[in-house]
Amino acid sequence: MDERKNILVLDVETQKSFKEIGKPKAMGLSKLKVSVVCVYDYLTGEYASYEEKDMMRFDRRLQTADLLVGFNIRRFDMQVLQPYLFKMVDQFPVLDLLDDIEKARGHRASLDSVARATVKEGKSGDGAEALVLFKEGRMEELKKYCMDDVRLTKNVYEYGCQEGKIYFTSTWDFKTYEIPVNWKQVTGEFLQKKSAPKTDFPTSLF
Repeated sequence: MDERKNILVLDVETQKSFKEIGKPKAMGLSKLKVSVVCVYDYLTGEYASYEEKDMMRFDRRLQTADLLVGFNIRRFDMQVLQPYLFKMVDQFPVLDLLDDIEKARGHRASLDSVARATVKEGKSGDGAEALVLFKEGRMEELKKYCMDDVRLTKNVYEYGCQEGKIYFTSTWDFKTYEIPVNWKQVTGEFLQKKSAPKTDFPTSLF
């Protein structure tokens, strides 16, 4: 992967659970509130974290990215972020790795099941533990957990770009399945769109 590409891999942790806000998932995402957002920035080659108080700074970086990569970010992370962002989340260029898995298998899969089968690494915890860390004020531990998810997502993404496939282990039959992906091509198409010159007026009247 070219480190100079203007791509962000991101993951969001929340302050609250759905049970706490008392709303269905579809209605409650924007009420969960951000505890921390972690990213890997291909432009700088560095990891970074943003707490809720840093959301204005994070939004500025988000606005300049050519592509956002994540695992289930289209239906979760981006929706949680919406109240903090200047523009609507559906206007951002997003590559959600879970989308291709769901299309190929007909059902969803966890990041842990994909990462363990693809890059031989698993998650360091779960979302419930992340909520506890936030409530106890253990922000550095929370950031480490979130950063681990970003690193796993990045590694799965890069494997898929390089090999044109990833793997996941089913919790139903415990078998490992191969899933073809075209993330390298899709990434190239997103970046090409961003680099294309914008014209506000037609180049010809005829």
